[in-house]
Amino acid sequence: MPILVTGATGTVGGSLVRQLVAAGHDVRALTRDPASPAAAALPSGVEVLAGDFARPDTLAPALRGVTRMHLVAMDGYGPLSTGAEILELARKAGVRRVTHLGHNDPSRADDDPLEAPHRPLHRAIENSGLEWTHVFPGEFMANTRDWAPAIRAEGVVRAPFGDWNSALVHEADIAAVILAALTDDGHAGQVYQPTGPEPVRRRDAVEMIGAAIGRPVRFDELTPEQAREYWKDDYPAEVIEWFLEMGRYLDGNAWVAPDVEQVTGRPGRTFRQWAVEHADDFR
Repeated sequence: MPILVTGATGTVGGSLVRQLVAAGHDVRALTRDPASPAAAALPSGVEVLAGDFARPDTLAPALRGVTRMHLVAMDGYGPLSTGAEILELARKAGVRRVTHLGHNDPSRADDDPLEAPHRPLHRAIENSGLEWTHVFPGEFMANTRDWAPAIRAEGVVRAPFGDWNSALVHEADIAAVILAALTDDGHAGQVYQPTGPEPVRRRDAVEMIGAAIGRPVRFDELTPEQAREYWKDDYPAEVIEWFLEMGRYLDGNAWVAPDVEQVTGRPGRTFRQWAVEHADDFR
């Protein structure tokens, strides 16, 4: 029976699909646009079907014959509003196990304005009657790809909080945790928070990218006011304020969780390794 991967053309979803295929599993990938270049880049043999979370009825063909599924429960920067309906459709279709890649900040209270919208979906997953596993990763190493245009054009990264310390996590390590939860027993009811093996300062990450591409990259630190202006066309205002609020606590995201190594049996990849793997993105 196929394993259904939603968000299959995303950073983590694509890695999960590749790892499942490499492990010999039959994979069905769900995407809004099966004709997109990202969908075409999925491994041969993967069944790619169209579906739209905003219209849960469109997921019926993808759910047919599936007992295990991976759910990406984010819609942009907000929670998946149709998650409870999708979970009920999945249960009725015969799905028995679900992994959930979602949002959680353990430093924030449940009633925090940025956390509270996600709680109903978390409860719906936990009350779905399925074997569930939450996966709430730290900051993606892949997010630094946002710096690529400025690095290629000018050899510079402009951002606030150069001393912001974050245990950046490799997308392949997040996917490996999800793969284990989907394919092995013993993960039902678990909450995993995979992080990288060490915290990395923003300015040090920039330096590592420079080392990987063989030329210096300068870090230009922005003030919060400059950052608001710089980001205004890229992020919603509330997300920008969230970024700036986090930046007030330079070590707030520096905590390192043991989950990657405990679940997969091997240490997580470092940012330096990620930068070497993806150097061509910045050249």
